[in-house]
Amino acid sequence: MGPDEYAETVLDAVERIPPGMVMSYGDIAELIGRGGPRQVGRVMSLYGGAVPWWRVVRADGTPPACHERRAHEHYRAENTPLRPDGRRVDMRRARWSDESN
Repeated sequence: MGPDEYAETVLDAVERIPPGMVMSYGDIAELIGRGGPRQVGRVMSLYGGAVPWWRVVRADGTPPACHERRAHEHYRAENTPLRPDGRRVDMRRARWSDESN
């Protein structure tokens, strides 16, 4: 069974995040006006492989659990701003807000 309408809306929002930028799970929920961080996380865990999943992070800039190494490869390739510790995305500089919505 494929993604439902809510999941498709989440995935469409993720696809709009430009390279080098990120949104938190909560940012996505706020953008689409439905659900919350956990619901967005569930969608990403089930269907996120087909979209730039590394651009969706926890509110503190931590990449998706168990995918940190792969996420950091993408961050380096896209020049995503990282915190001085190099382990988390710098949310102040890298957070994207979709002004078109």
